[in-house]
Amino acid sequence: MQTISIAQSLLGGSLIGVAAVLMMATLGRITGVSGITSGLLSLNISADTVWRLAFVIGLLVGPFFYLLAGGELPEVVVDKRLPYLIAGGLLVGFGTTLGSGCASGHGVCGVSRISPRSLIATGIFIVSGMITVFITS
Repeated sequence: MQTISIAQSLLGGSLIGVAAVLMMATLGRITGVSGITSGLLSLNISADTVWRLAFVIGLLVGPFFYLLAGGELPEVVVDKRLPYLIAGGLLVGFGTTLGSGCASGHGVCGVSRISPRSLIATGIFIVSGMITVFITS
């Protein structure tokens, strides 16, 4: 199993930040994965459909380009039963709708814009995660 180095983490985080800045600079849009995906899944074909589709395809094929460049993907082990995974996915979907965005949108893009809503949402994400780890560990 491969471990992720600090340099890899810094590079990955920097690329996420650069991508968010480029999205805002070129399209005037916030890089929130749930918002981009929900806009694509609305089945309302518009001018936004092309860039949304390109974004989602990039998320899906990115790991393959990483492998082609000689990278090694870490082993992913899921040790929970399917009903828990389904319930968790539904709760995340409901939460992103209720919170007007996902953790990536609020944490990366909203906090960097000093959005009060995103600052509060990100704080709630962190506290909820801490409570969940405490309860389930």
